[in-house]
Amino acid sequence: MAEARPDKDPDAGPDAEALDAARRLFAGPCDFIAGAAKADSLPPAGLPEVALAGRSNVGKSSLLNALTGRKALARTSQTPGRTQQINFFDLGHRLVLVDLPGYGYAKAGRRAVRSWSRLIELYLKGRQPLRRVLVLIDARRGIGPHDKTAMDTLDESAVSYQVVLTKTDKLGKDEGTAEEVAERVATEIRGRPAAHPEVLVTSSATGTGIDNLRATLAALALPAQLG
Repeated sequence: MAEARPDKDPDAGPDAEALDAARRLFAGPCDFIAGAAKADSLPPAGLPEVALAGRSNVGKSSLLNALTGRKALARTSQTPGRTQQINFFDLGHRLVLVDLPGYGYAKAGRRAVRSWSRLIELYLKGRQPLRRVLVLIDARRGIGPHDKTAMDTLDESAVSYQVVLTKTDKLGKDEGTAEEVAERVATEIRGRPAAHPEVLVTSSATGTGIDNLRATLAALALPAQLG
């Protein structure tokens, strides 16, 4: 067992060892397990899970592809609402990445949207292995009404979640730097009982923040097998 490091600055981010371990985890196998459009289609609970949530077209699929270094692990589209089921991916038999349908808009009928919403709520409230939900926020738009509703549900269900800013490479000069946006968002979610205080900054296009996000997720995975 590694010795504790009381001298480590908690705000310094992951160290080189953690970053390398995370890189190796995400460079390994990542396999599609199942796609669930109904509650009875959810795969059996087992490995720790991390779910990605956010408005339609916020960049969930692009972020999953960037994290795993794959071009088409998750399908990307310019059409909001393309993902119409909960998709599960097994990362090295240590962690399951869960891609949730986008909320806020979908190119589908209201009945289908209501069905997805109920399925997502059921998953979030009743999934025992769920370790954290990443709530993706477009850095240019900030937290919107649908994001607040999602956070309210997670707070009420005592499900830990962390805000991840996406598309930070597209910020205009008048919108501030990614760090300034992150600070504003962190202030806005302060006091929410289930929210992680650190807001992560990413760009799938440039790779900004991807290594740090990998390390954050690797810390929630099962330990690597020795030998």
